[in-house]
Amino acid sequence: MAERILRRTSRLLVVDPDDRVLLMLTKAPDSSGSSRWITPGGGVDPGEDHVQAAVRELHEETGQVISDPGPVVYVEDFEVPWDRADHTHGHAEFFVVRLPHFEIVDDEWTDDERVDILASRWWSLAELEATDEPLEPAALLPLLREQLARP
Repeated sequence: MAERILRRTSRLLVVDPDDRVLLMLTKAPDSSGSSRWITPGGGVDPGEDHVQAAVRELHEETGQVISDPGPVVYVEDFEVPWDRADHTHGHAEFFVVRLPHFEIVDDEWTDDERVDILASRWWSLAELEATDEPLEPAALLPLLREQLARP
């Protein structure tokens, strides 16, 4: 049996005043060359908790600075299907942050991010419901609907 390697991540649903969510088109670590739209976020570094990772990742991937991402709104444990991934399964905790509309600043991107992030854009709920492009997490639409319905 192959060794199981867990990767913990913090992900953020970044929502602007027009209720659009920021997603990034990224290459999957897979020989298929597939890509998918994901929320900003990434790995929890040693010594960090999910909140600290969320704050750091938001800054690194977008240039935005926050002090608190709020409560965890969704947790996902999953098996990793990609053949070139450095882990076999994941644990993701999701946060929602509402921010003024902004353009991404990529000054803090790693070399890997400069290769893996192909595009970014703000999506309305209607655009997400109409697209056939791969979205992650699989529960993105119901999660976003639930969050947008909150006062």
